[in-house]
Amino acid sequence: MPRYEYKVVPAPAKGRKARGVKTPEGRFALAVEQVLNKMGAEGWEYLRADLLPSEDRSGLAGSTVNWRNLLVFRRAIETGTEAFQPQVVDAPDPTAEPPAVAAIAATGPTPDVPAAPLSVPASDPVMDPPLQASTSEAEDDDDNGVEDVQTTSGLGAALTARARASFSRKPDTEDS
Repeated sequence: MPRYEYKVVPAPAKGRKARGVKTPEGRFALAVEQVLNKMGAEGWEYLRADLLPSEDRSGLAGSTVNWRNLLVFRRAIETGTEAFQPQVVDAPDPTAEPPAVAAIAATGPTPDVPAAPLSVPASDPVMDPPLQASTSEAEDDDDNGVEDVQTTSGLGAALTARARASFSRKPDTEDS
């Protein structure tokens, strides 16, 4: 189902002079025609004309109701489902290995990394102890909505070895 966006513009209040147009009705029709052609050139489709009440201020505390003539236009907007063009994809070969399994098999077994002692710099914010929940109501008022960060437990052997190797390396120094 197409979706639309709408644009409402005030209808012309008086006609426009032009060569060959002599009557007030013709001049008014010309003004309306020019508005319709301008909006049509921008891709808007004329939908209808409406007469709606508008409450305007009058004096210091008063108000009056004025009736406004409006022209309503619409144009279709492209939604995500309409813009999507489906593509035909070949069916996978049922006898072939999944790509992830084939990639792991091609690299071979992972080498064992010697376990190095894990030393974490004291200023490392990632490895700081988790925040404790506040117990006083005054501290609850300052809550910024961010959940506490807790250390991850149960890392796989490969990730643990990689972490140990990265902490045991010395930072590279550039010769200047």
